[in-house]
Amino acid sequence: MNNHHESIGPSDTQQITLRGPAELADALPYLMGFHPNDSVVMVALHGGRGRFGGRLRLGIPSEPQEWEPVADQLAQCLIAGSERRESRPDAIVVFLCQDPAEGESPPQTMERLRPLAQYLRTACGARDVPVLEALCISDGRYWSYCCPDARCCPVEGNPLALPGTTVMAAAAAYAGIQVRGSLRDMEARLTPWESPAAKEQESALDSAGAVLVSRILDVDGRGEVARETLAVARDLMERLGTAPAVGAAEADTADDALITPEEAAAVILGLQDRETRDRAAEWMEGREAETALRLWRALSRRCVGPYVEHSAAPLTLAGWVSWSTGDEASARVALALALKADPDYTFAQLLHQACNQGLDPETLRRCLRGERDLRAGHEDGGRQDRAARRPEPGGGSRRAHPRPAKRARRATARTAPGEAPRPRPSTGRRRVRVARRRAHGSAESRG
Repeated sequence: MNNHHESIGPSDTQQITLRGPAELADALPYLMGFHPNDSVVMVALHGGRGRFGGRLRLGIPSEPQEWEPVADQLAQCLIAGSERRESRPDAIVVFLCQDPAEGESPPQTMERLRPLAQYLRTACGARDVPVLEALCISDGRYWSYCCPDARCCPVEGNPLALPGTTVMAAAAAYAGIQVRGSLRDMEARLTPWESPAAKEQESALDSAGAVLVSRILDVDGRGEVARETLAVARDLMERLGTAPAVGAAEADTADDALITPEEAAAVILGLQDRETRDRAAEWMEGREAETALRLWRALSRRCVGPYVEHSAAPLTLAGWVSWSTGDEASARVALALALKADPDYTFAQLLHQACNQGLDPETLRRCLRGERDLRAGHEDGGRQDRAARRPEPGGGSRRAHPRPAKRARRATARTAPGEAPRPRPSTGRRRVRVARRRAHGSAESRG
C-alpha cells in the first residue's frame, strides 16, 4: 500500500464535456497521466457544469478494516486541499481501480470493493460534498456503484472504449497530454532489482560501506567523499549521455549495463549525505536534467535487498528532476516511492507536498541556482587566495604553513567531547545504516 496520497491541481487546458460513466471511465488515464491500477482516485468538481478540480490518488489498502478511516482521511484531504487552491468542491467523482486477484472474477472484484466505495461516499457526504459518481474499473470493464439500473449497468459490467477512440483521447492528443502507461509500469522503472544481478549489487554495497562509512563520519573525510561521489555521478551522466540511443523499451536495460555495481554503490552511499544530495539536485535543467534523471532511476533500481531504504535519496532526486522538467505524473510516482522507502525523508515530504499543492518548481530552481553561484564565487575566491600564497620569484612564500592555532583547532574538532563514536568495524551493512541515519538525521533536521 502506498501511504502517501497524490493530488493534482486544476488544469486550464481545452474544455470538453463528458457525458455519463463510460466517458468518465475513459477519461481517467488522461486526468492522471497514467493508468492508476490498484488505486483509489478522487476528483473534485466545481460549478454547475462540473469543472474538474483537484485530483487525489492512493493505493487501495490491502486490509478492509483500514478502509473506513482511510476514506475519511481522503475526503478531508481532497476537500481541504481544494479549498486552499481555489474553492470548496461542489461534488466529487470516485474511481476504484484494481484488477482481479487470483481466482477472482471482475464482478467479484467490484463487489469486494463496494464497502470502500460506500465509505468514501459517506465520508464526503458527511462534509456536505456529494459523490456524483463512484466507478469500479477492473480488467478492462467498469461498473457504477451509484446506478441501480441493470439495463445500463449490468452485473458483468461495461467494456471500456478502445484506447485512443474517445473524445477525451482526441482532446488530450490535441493538447499534447501523454499517458505514460500504467502506474505499475512506471513504478517498475524505479523498483529495486530482484534478478540474479541483485546479489552482486548487494555485495558491492556491503564492500563500499565498509570503506566509505568511516570516511563519511570523519570531519575531513566527509568532504572528500562528497567530491568523489559527485565526480563519479558526473562521469556516469556523461557516459549515459554519449551512449548510442536505443528504443524506449530497452532504455533502462541499456542504462543498467553502463554502470558497474561498484560505481552504483559509491554514488548511492555518497547520496545519503544531505549536502551531497543537494549538490546533485542542482542538475535539474536542460540536457543535464535528462541524463541526471536516467542516473537517478538506475540507482534506485540498484538499492537492493536490505538497502531499499537508501533508495529514498535517488528516488527523491528522480522526483525532483521530473517535477522540474514538467512531468508531474512521474514526479508523484517517484516521490511516493521515496516516502514508501523512508516515510521520514524530509526532502521527499516537502517536494511531495509542494507538487501536490501545485506550486511552481521555479522557486526551488532559483534557490539551487543561487547556491551554485555562491559556491562558485567562493571557489573562485579560494583559487585567487591560493595563487596569492604561491612562492614568490625570490624564493620566499607569503604563508608556507598553516598557523599552529588553526592546526590545533582542527585536531580539537576531530576529538571534540560528546562526539558520537564511530561504529565498530562489524559488517559493512550495519556501518552503512548507522552512517546514513546520522547524516540524514542531522542534516534533515536543518532542512
